[in-house]
Amino acid sequence: MDAPAVFTDTDFYQRSFDPQEYLKEFYTLNDSQGQPNRFLIQNLRSLSQMFSLDSTDQTRRELERWLKKEAGAFDWSPVVKYVCELEGDREKWAEKEEKVRKKVKRVLKCDVTKANPVEPLSLPPADCVISTLCLEAACRDVAAFRSALRNISALVKPGGHLVMVTVLQETYYAFNKQVFSCLYLERNAVEEAVEGAGFEVKFSEAHPYPPGDIRVDCTAVLSLVARRRASVSE
Repeated sequence: MDAPAVFTDTDFYQRSFDPQEYLKEFYTLNDSQGQPNRFLIQNLRSLSQMFSLDSTDQTRRELERWLKKEAGAFDWSPVVKYVCELEGDREKWAEKEEKVRKKVKRVLKCDVTKANPVEPLSLPPADCVISTLCLEAACRDVAAFRSALRNISALVKPGGHLVMVTVLQETYYAFNKQVFSCLYLERNAVEEAVEGAGFEVKFSEAHPYPPGDIRVDCTAVLSLVARRRASVSE
């Protein structure tokens, strides 16, 4: 399978992206996903309250369905059970999922290409911003990727943290008879862009993605934690 000939922009996502089908396709667990999912959920549980941001109307609606426990919402319990099992505490998965659910206070529209991604709203700088499998799809080139990270940095208070999960060397991902473009990124390019946005990388680990999956052409999943510097000279 080949990458799309043109960048799949926000309008394409608004027309074509089906969050339910995406989650069904990619969130069945395998060895390549276990560690990144554990990494992400552990960070979610450490937060006292959360705002969830996404660019498409249908993805925000899907999250609202899960928050409200509506019939037909995507079932996250296998992912939560798996992460709890890795931690040696599988029996308390439902309690942990409910704690995460209750911490989400608002679901908001965002656009990482804007200086204020939540415009026209204004949010106080956060202790932590989590970006998972987003920027490589939202940015058409490395310059846009760097700009998006600078925009996101404005949402993080000095001394706060950016937690990011992204894919390396991917040009497309496909599901439900749709193919979406993806920005080809090397690990050093990601880390340099994060540093250039005013952060200090504290943790970075790449997990190899198994070959032979025709839905994607990535080679690894990168998990990263960075601390926002208090000043340029820090």
